[in-house]
Order: sequence, then C-alpha cells, then structure tokens
Amino acid sequence: MKPGRSRLRTLGLPLIAGVLSLALSACAGSVAGGTSGGLAGGGGGGYAPGADQATIDAALADLPEVELTFQPSAASAASIQAPSGNVLAAAIEERSGGKIKVDTVWGQAIAGYSELFDALSDGRVDLALALPVYQPAEFPATNAVGEALGGLPSSPYTGEMITNAVGVDVAWNTPQVLQEYEDQSVYPIAPFIASGGYYSVCTKTGVSESDYPGRQVRIASKAQSGLMSRIGASPVSMEYTEAFEAMQRGTVDCSLAQLVTAAEGGLFEVAPNIGYMTDTSISRSASSLVAGKKFAELPLGYRQIIFDVYADHFHGQLQTGIGGNAAAVTAAKKAGGKIERFDDALQKDVAAFNSENRKKIAESGIAGDDLAERVEAAARKWTAKAKELGYSDKGTTADFDEWYDPKSDYRPMGEAVYQDVILPRRPS
Repeated sequence: MKPGRSRLRTLGLPLIAGVLSLALSACAGSVAGGTSGGLAGGGGGGYAPGADQATIDAALADLPEVELTFQPSAASAASIQAPSGNVLAAAIEERSGGKIKVDTVWGQAIAGYSELFDALSDGRVDLALALPVYQPAEFPATNAVGEALGGLPSSPYTGEMITNAVGVDVAWNTPQVLQEYEDQSVYPIAPFIASGGYYSVCTKTGVSESDYPGRQVRIASKAQSGLMSRIGASPVSMEYTEAFEAMQRGTVDCSLAQLVTAAEGGLFEVAPNIGYMTDTSISRSASSLVAGKKFAELPLGYRQIIFDVYADHFHGQLQTGIGGNAAAVTAAKKAGGKIERFDDALQKDVAAFNSENRKKIAESGIAGDDLAERVEAAARKWTAKAKELGYSDKGTTADFDEWYDPKSDYRPMGEAVYQDVILPRRPS
C-alpha cells in the first residue's frame, strides 16, 4: 500500500465550513444510501459492494483521474496523530488503482477548524477531519451525541474501539445530526468520530473527590465544564494548544485531555500525572469525516470508493487514538508522573452527572428523546462484536505501555461497522 502524497502548505490556521449541493434528507437512510440521483456527479464507474480489485479497476477504466485535497487533523506526516490521515489517503489511492490522487495537507494549513466548512464549500478542501465540538451552535445534535457517550465503560483499548463504533452508529441514525450537515452543505462520510477518551492530566497527583475543589481545570466542552463544577473544580475554557503554557505558569492545574493530543503537545513535561476511569467516562468531543463540493461532482464509482474504505479509516483513526494512549503513558512515566485510577466515590459522582446530563438531552429533544436508549443499545451491540472478534484488554491504563500491541489491526471491527452502518448509506 503506497502512502498518500503529502504537501505541507502554509496558508494560515483558520478552518472553514462548507457548501455541497447534496440533496441530503433528514432521514438517516437517505442521506447517503441511494443518493446518486441527488448528487451532481455522473453515474459512471459504479460497482457492487464487495467487488474484487479487478472488477473495480474495470468499472473505473474509462473515468478520468482526479485529485482530492485532504486535510486531516495531524500537524504533520510524522505526528502521533498522522495514521488517521495516512491510512485513509493510502486506502483511497490503492482502491481506486491510483486514479484518485490524494493531496494530503497537514497542520490545517488551508483552513483552521473554525472555517473548515467554508473551505469545503468553495472547493479549497475536498475531504477533511472536522471538529463540530468547536461549533456547538451549528452542531447541537452532533455534540449531544458526544455528551451522551459520557458514561460508557472506559479503557484505553477496547473502550476506544467500542465508543467509536457506537458514535458513528448512533449519529447515522439520528436525523437531527444529519440535518446539521445538510444545513452546512457538506456530505458526511462519518458524521461522528469519538476520537480519544478524556483523562485528567495534572501538575500534581490526586484522583479523589477531595483533590479537585479549588483546582483550575482546562475543559473542552460545556458538558465538561458542568462536570468540573460539580466536583468543586473551576473550569477554564481554552484551546488545548494553550494548556502547556498555562500549566507551566501555574495558572491552570489540570487539563481534561485526549492522551494523544497531550503526548503530541508535550504536555507531560509540565503535567506528568494522569487520572483515568474504569466504570464510567467523560463525555466525548465531536469530530467527523466530511466531504465537500468536489465530492458531489465525482463519478459514482469514486464516491463509492470513499465510502468503501471506511474500515481503513476506522483502523487509522484507532491507530491514532489507541496508539496515542500508549505513547502518552510512556511519556508520563518518563517524566516521573503517576498514572492513577479515579477513586470509586469520584467515579460514582461522574456517573451520576452523566446520567443527569443524558436526561436533560432527552428532554431537550435536540437529538431525539430516545438518544440515551439508542446509545445503550449500540454499546451492547458493539461490545459483543468486539468480544466476538477477539479484542480484549490485557491490563489497565497504568500499564498500557506494557501490554499494548502496536501491530493491532482494527480493520475487522471497522469492517463490521461498515457492513452494519455504512453500507446502507453507500451511494448507488
């Protein structure tokens, strides 16, 4: 598998929100599945699901080569987060027989997260990892899904793959989520990515209820702000890129952080202590994989390829998240930090907060009044599937650096999600 071509551009750091004339329906089943009639693209080059490479090559034989500009989330091709971009780009190029060229642009060099949807709209970016969590007013239902994932059992390995499967499953089956992407005129490939779980990263040790009153804690969302207030801490809203300097100066004591971003940002140099949960979890930040204007104009076969490489996308995303967890544990230990389990009393308080928050979301109707039930049902389904496929935890977060296998292949789980969730939405 050859890697996608990379080119680092330096056009600035804002992000964009985009336009794509796709006749997306508020009905989950019609947003992607069977949408070829609602897309501007031609119908040539289509092929059946599960076709072998020779059949795909024949279907695409008469189609012109195209180039897609892809903006992943990582800062560079050497970043800890790079697999989420590299694996997807390589899979698209390989599945298309090289007829789709992927120009991977790192570091949000074309458009920063606040502007990404505009860039998708005007064609500067064709495919991107977006962060709806940064736009709660435009994506209330999408962010509600992230909040509803708070409370699922947590682990740095199976917990990540299960929660990511649950997130995309629930999002595709939530009409309000799909309507938000339609309103932004973009095409969701994965309308919700759960990314990595949240942990406490602190300058000092302490993971009991008595340790948090008075602490200044950097948070990433409204739900996390409410949680920190509940346990007596003072929430501080800031970009994660500002957390290092704030903790270095002593103006912030902790950050609720995804371990992969903490490791990439060198956060453990100033805050080497990690707190983790086992019986519950902190709410997730919403990200997504979305396509823009050019996607709507592509021939059917090319659009099908972008859907059909979902298992590779899932694999790359988990290589980033799970591999980042292991790298973070290693970095924290190297910096002399402690990796501690939150005590039972604090976890019970977090679980109670999550339960109350889910009720509020249901009462609001923002993502359907049965959101909590759908999350729980999806969690049971994907927990069983992970077990059936042989995935299991071999230890705890504290010793994850010792039992993590960097050669882990998450494609079987991704393929299961593709068959159950993505395939019914595949362009046809």
